[in-house]
Amino acid sequence: MSGTYPSSFNSGIHPDSVDVTVPDAVTIHDVTQGEEMASTTKTDSENALPTTEAEIDELRQEIDRLDAEILAAIQRRSEVSQLIGRTRMASGGPRMVHSREMKVLDRFSSLGQEGHTLAMLLLRLGRGRLGR
Repeated sequence: MSGTYPSSFNSGIHPDSVDVTVPDAVTIHDVTQGEEMASTTKTDSENALPTTEAEIDELRQEIDRLDAEILAAIQRRSEVSQLIGRTRMASGGPRMVHSREMKVLDRFSSLGQEGHTLAMLLLRLGRGRLGR
């Protein structure tokens, strides 16, 4: 995944308004449609609760790295979605496609109500609020 995009990809999110430091070791994982990110299976000893502050700090650093990846992916998703919407509208089509949005909602359904809420937020970031 490239970190630079043409200036026409404007997400409306000003980079200076986001306070996230991305460590050099962060890698963004590209996942194509229908593909899932590989997860590792941990042994019982690896699933043990952290016992020291250093172990907790290490886990917090992992969360910070994951947050940076998630934020970058959300910003890119919003840019792509907005570009699609502008393209559709420029050609006389609708800004959104209901069946496509339903597929996005379904994709997040495994997370329950929180997944629905997350999917709705992602859709809104990409297309804006409905009724405007």
